[in-house]
Amino acid sequence: MTPVVSAKGLGLTYRTRESEVVALSDVDLDIGKGDFVSFIGPSGCGKTTFLRVIADLEQPTSGSITVNGLTPEEARLKRAYGYVFQAPALLPWRTIAHNIALPLEVMGIPRAEQQARIARTLALVNLEGFADRFPWQLSGGMQQRASIARALAFDADLLLMDEPFGALDEIVRDHLNAELLKLWAATGKTICFVTHSIPEAVYLSTRIVVMSPRPGRVIDVIDSDLPAERPLDIRETPEFLRLAARVRDGLRAGHSYEES
Repeated sequence: MTPVVSAKGLGLTYRTRESEVVALSDVDLDIGKGDFVSFIGPSGCGKTTFLRVIADLEQPTSGSITVNGLTPEEARLKRAYGYVFQAPALLPWRTIAHNIALPLEVMGIPRAEQQARIARTLALVNLEGFADRFPWQLSGGMQQRASIARALAFDADLLLMDEPFGALDEIVRDHLNAELLKLWAATGKTICFVTHSIPEAVYLSTRIVVMSPRPGRVIDVIDSDLPAERPLDIRETPEFLRLAARVRDGLRAGHSYEES
């Protein structure tokens, strides 16, 4: 089966008049259909850059990458993915329904189909009854759920999520982690998820990609053997703690590599 995302020897170097900054170096990674893959590493390690390369927002300078067997540009033109940013980025003068509709309007989706998609995605993120509210009338967690609904409205098989819960408090974050797992199970989408949190990465993922400090390299790819059903208290089990320890060891190894 063709991987949803396949990177081979991928590198990206930013060039300025004064110097070069290597953001990604020799990244080899395949992401299969239906995987939930978290990317974790220190700030500046290239996690977000890798997502942006998948989304055709950054251009690699070496190696290759495909998305559903296509170039990132071809995949973007086919609207093969939804993207959830760190901040909800909702337009304050539009209702939640109209925010979700915005990309559908750009795509030329008929109005009746827009309404059906809006209703379906609001139900998926448990925001039924809030379609006519404005973003400023919602909590931060609800705004981020609306942002996820907007990305889901594309009905793409691939969802790219760049630290979507990083600015939320721990209680809200835990709740949205559990809701995201339910959403993933309900939709079967492939998810690429950037995080700085070891517990979040272990709780959510089928695979965890540990990255080194810049230049970003893949230090370890950890397959999770946790069950699909994951109550929050699974984080206290020996199996969970073992996976978290391996992620932590990988992060330490990455820093040692940088210092050597």
